[in-house]
Amino acid sequence: MSCSKCTDKFMLEDKAVKIFFISEVEELALKMRIFLMKLGFDLQKLHDLVYVEVSSEEQFFHSNADAFSAHFNELETQKIKIYVQEVCANFNLQMLLSAKPLQRYINLIQDKEFFDIINNESLTSHFQPIVKAEDNTIYGYEALIRGVKANGELMYPYELFDKSSRNDMDFKLDRLCRESALKTAAVKKIHQKVFINFIPTSIYDPEFCLNSTVKWANQLEFDSKNIVFEVVETQKVKDQVHLKEILMYYREKGYKIALDDVGEGYSSLNMLIKLKPDIIKIDRNIIENINKDEFKQSVYKALYTVAKENNIEVLAEGIETPYEIETIRSIGVDYMQGYYFAKPSAEPIRTI
Repeated sequence: MSCSKCTDKFMLEDKAVKIFFISEVEELALKMRIFLMKLGFDLQKLHDLVYVEVSSEEQFFHSNADAFSAHFNELETQKIKIYVQEVCANFNLQMLLSAKPLQRYINLIQDKEFFDIINNESLTSHFQPIVKAEDNTIYGYEALIRGVKANGELMYPYELFDKSSRNDMDFKLDRLCRESALKTAAVKKIHQKVFINFIPTSIYDPEFCLNSTVKWANQLEFDSKNIVFEVVETQKVKDQVHLKEILMYYREKGYKIALDDVGEGYSSLNMLIKLKPDIIKIDRNIIENINKDEFKQSVYKALYTVAKENNIEVLAEGIETPYEIETIRSIGVDYMQGYYFAKPSAEPIRTI
């Protein structure tokens, strides 16, 4: 059993279709009808719904996406719904429940490279080493997602998740990221810990949404204790009870939990107290130039003390200088990560 948000492909096809234009706002529906007639389309009606019949869905939106964007603002393109039906298919009103905003179809043109990556699952992971503070050996790697465009160039996470968010694709992208991290780590023969990011707001039911991730972990014969699921974007999590359920599901499967960006704000500190993860990653803004800032040193020391009192390991991320290392070592640290050791790379660094 699967969820459409995680599995459906959303793409334009080169085939004859009827395109229905639906809006509950009468003035907006009239504006759309006038606009379509100005473009030269023959409007037809079915059950009081207006539609046009075109020889190619793909060509229709490629040819008119810019005109739609110029004529309607984004609020209007979100309010106008589109339902596409094959010419010979039977119609019933219940089908309209699957109608998508016009903006989604405009985005299919404007964000074509993103949709190609998602629909083709063209994702890979780069790996940044995480170093044991006691002996500078590699404890594990953080898997960092990259989209691979058709020309071989990479699309980086900030762009992937920006386009994902505006196209309501976070559920699918987050699942693909988790699976890509596992598959790529297996291909690269990584036997240490693998830190895999996940966005809690992209998971509505742990048993249901995380099933494929667990399946791949088992199929690829990962030892569960070597997988660390890293909670990101904690500031966006409103339902902490739901987050606890997700973490409980992971822990029941034997995985470790890390909390990212601790110290960034009140929300992450609150999470630390309530969730008691296995590892906390101290926010890079605290680590940056910590050797020159006594206040940052005090904050770091407080976080380290709280962590150790609760049997939580501490990872300092974003390290770029030996002076930062010297300072955090003097206070206490279990693991270290940052450009000082290595940047993320397609081929994992094997020694430091």
